[in-house]
Amino acid sequence: MATILHRGNSIQETGKIREFLSAKGLLYESYSAPDSLKDLLAQKSLNDGEKEQVLSGLQYRFEELQRDHGYLSRDLIVLHDEVPGISDMLAKFDKLHIHTDEEVRYIIDGSGIFGFIIGGERFEVQVSAGDFISIPANTNHWFTLDEKKRIKAVRYFKDNTGWTPVYVDESKVLVNA
Repeated sequence: MATILHRGNSIQETGKIREFLSAKGLLYESYSAPDSLKDLLAQKSLNDGEKEQVLSGLQYRFEELQRDHGYLSRDLIVLHDEVPGISDMLAKFDKLHIHTDEEVRYIIDGSGIFGFIIGGERFEVQVSAGDFISIPANTNHWFTLDEKKRIKAVRYFKDNTGWTPVYVDESKVLVNA
């Protein structure tokens, strides 16, 4: 379950999280992964065949999201402290940036932190298993793993050509700390 950190306050109740993020233009839902995937999700890393098993086990969710939001493809990203080049990979996304396409994540294991500056306000969303978040194109944000250094997330795409981060000067968008 997500936690929002904003102006020294913590928001943890699902309805209030959804309401807060909706007011900022973000979509948030909470979905449990099927119990049939529990053993695979408990593994630190997954090979390509195991990733495909997970995606197949979540096909029903993809079909719902295709119907409701028009996503055309999806993949599974598995990050942990033993992934070669993990620090360099995370360094691409831990600075304020935008994407020219929507960024959508369904966290199925582990946890991480999305940070945002929207309407001049800074806040963080700590995401964990079950959290689904959709970030509209051109939204100022960053992402990093938390101290556990482990996450598995399904990424959904309408068009994955808009995926290069475009870095933003934080001093030009931050109004209220």
